[in-house]
Amino acid sequence: MANLWSSSSSLELKILHFHSPRFSFHSIQTNPLSLPTLKPPKAVKTEWQEYEDAVKRKDLVKALKFLKKTQNQDDPVELLHSNQVGIINGFLDFEKERDWQLLDTCLNADDMSLVAAAYTLLKDRGFLPNFGRFESVVLEGPNEVTPLVLYSETGLEASKLSPKKWGVSGMSRYALIAVLAGSSYLVTQGIDIRVSLTLVLGLFSLDSIFLGGTSYAVISSYWPPSKKRIIVHEAGHLLVAYLLGCPIRGVILDPIIAMQMGIQGQAGTQFWDAKMDKEVAEGKLSGRSFDRYCMVLFAGMAAEALIYGEAEGGENDENLFKSICGALQPPLSIPQMSNQARWSVLQSYNLLKWHKNAHRAAVKALESGSSLSIVIRRIEEAMSTSK
Repeated sequence: MANLWSSSSSLELKILHFHSPRFSFHSIQTNPLSLPTLKPPKAVKTEWQEYEDAVKRKDLVKALKFLKKTQNQDDPVELLHSNQVGIINGFLDFEKERDWQLLDTCLNADDMSLVAAAYTLLKDRGFLPNFGRFESVVLEGPNEVTPLVLYSETGLEASKLSPKKWGVSGMSRYALIAVLAGSSYLVTQGIDIRVSLTLVLGLFSLDSIFLGGTSYAVISSYWPPSKKRIIVHEAGHLLVAYLLGCPIRGVILDPIIAMQMGIQGQAGTQFWDAKMDKEVAEGKLSGRSFDRYCMVLFAGMAAEALIYGEAEGGENDENLFKSICGALQPPLSIPQMSNQARWSVLQSYNLLKWHKNAHRAAVKALESGSSLSIVIRRIEEAMSTSK
């Protein structure tokens, strides 16, 4: 299929998984303030043991059920005498610290509507004020984005915002140069490497044709510069999905785990768009839902371009985009697909640029191996200090 960026380049990185839930959920509403009965520390610890066990097992159903039971226990500080405030604040901090851990139970959830319910509960409790805050951004700006408009807004050619083929640019280019240089040296030394070289090139070809370059992607992901770029890419997906109100089940950075979960490439960010899923089930898809989904899809490439001045990864994202466009009725034409891709990556690029501190915070948290709850927490902290 024709390239979407007026460029012949494409590479392998990862694929985003779009999950369908088994049933729908309703937003959880908070109740008016009520004064809870305070319990001694030992009683509180015993009561929360059920929740902590669910978090350790990554049992979202039980963890969510427990927090719903405590939902009526809102902040009573203003209702108490001043000499009680310090004790109650410590009690509330004890609970709030555990509330965040609910996000860490999402990774093993099969029902994405439960993941959405977890985000709704935490947002209602005031933990996630920026979740879905920029959902309306899909309505802003012109729908037609030419390569010239893209360049004027980002300072980058369209080809800089597209995935690259192996050996054409970036890390893979240096790897190819090293292989060719090494082969040339061995030949000058009188060493016959034709059989070995043929075998290596054959394996790379089979990997590219049948596995989409997954084997090379997995190997290269352990090289520090390549690993950092992957994290930047995935943090872009995560942040844009979060700001647009799409619940994130998890970010997989371990290539072995990614392969076990059926994610092609080195890594993957798993998110869900409830509105789009509902519309698809009803046989209709609004432009707004499609725009929002495409923004998340192209956010990884936008993040790479923002940080490095050029995107390398994202071929699987681009392939998924093409398959969705082809499945629409009527399917999008090549010019329409190209315009949609440019519009989506421009919107994601601007959103990430506006919240560069939050993206940087997500990258640092993912680099340190933090759990999803810590990553989301660092995003919220970065956005609160940037106001």
